[in-house]
Amino acid sequence: MSLVAVWDALARTLPPGLASARVELRVAEGDTERAAALLGPAQPFRAGNGVLRFDLARDGSALAPTAVPRLLAHLDEAGLDGTIAVLSSQAAPPPAAPEERTLAQHWDDALARLPDDWSDLLGEIELGSSDYLDLAALQLAPINPRLVPDTLLLRFRCAAKFGYGASPVMVRRSLERCDEKGIRGRVQIARALSDTHPVATQGPVWLLGGRTV
Repeated sequence: MSLVAVWDALARTLPPGLASARVELRVAEGDTERAAALLGPAQPFRAGNGVLRFDLARDGSALAPTAVPRLLAHLDEAGLDGTIAVLSSQAAPPPAAPEERTLAQHWDDALARLPDDWSDLLGEIELGSSDYLDLAALQLAPINPRLVPDTLLLRFRCAAKFGYGASPVMVRRSLERCDEKGIRGRVQIARALSDTHPVATQGPVWLLGGRTV
């Protein structure tokens, strides 16, 4: 059996997420130098008479596993007989779980999508668990949230400069307090207005589902 065929069989036994491996090639003692020259790109080192070893890696620090068949084909074409084995292999670590975003980060992202001249908004905090309700209400008290019946949704108003609603800084600080207590969820902006100028009023009136909020 050719070295390429042997390698193809070995490759199927390697872990799918292979990160690195060490391979050993054994040839006749008189063929050691010739085999080493044909394996030049793999930078093999002599581990003994007729024994060559080289490393593989997917990160570019050593020969790529996909290049092995091409090099071994050179040995097969040169008529060199030998055996090949994988001495060790290491699988790549599983990808890290994406970091859960905090409520304050959700708020920053939501504000970043608003135009520069926004003036008033209606925000929503959707809690991740009913266990958070009482604690969240306490931490969010400065922004006067209202719980939507039969949901885990808290609505609040925010004003950029003046008018009815908490300031953006106060909203963020209140959300940071929730984050510090381990409260999880998401924040979004349900409605927003730009460049409003209240006259003898506290600000715009929001209507959702036919109700003033």
